[in-house]
Amino acid sequence: MHSLRRAFYIAIAWVSFALGVIGVFVPLMPTTCFMLLAVWAASRGSPRFARWIREHPRFGPTVVAWEGERAIPRHAKWLAGVMLAFSVVVLLLTLSLVWLKLLLVTGLSLLGLWIATRPEPARLTSETVRLARR
Repeated sequence: MHSLRRAFYIAIAWVSFALGVIGVFVPLMPTTCFMLLAVWAASRGSPRFARWIREHPRFGPTVVAWEGERAIPRHAKWLAGVMLAFSVVVLLLTLSLVWLKLLLVTGLSLLGLWIATRPEPARLTSETVRLARR
């Protein structure tokens, strides 16, 4: 059973990592949330893979900032804000149910507010990286 659980976590990690890489190239597809899921799953199934993601030059700093400080880099906040605003405009123009429009726009606005109020990461230090590896 232990090896089946480990294989399950590794599969989740690789699928999430692949989706995160796709998100780099496909507009409106998130990257960071998939990388965070990949690190979480890899930490349970393959700590070596989790360490590799944390040390990756493209994905690592954002993952480490979130794990160590619960912080979101400024550029990621701006990108998320633009994408959320675009999503709101599309919803307003395409949905006909007023109650659904209000519900979704409110939810996306609250999400945007939450993202905007997260701290920005301090400069990455070896201590931050060490804490994130736990």
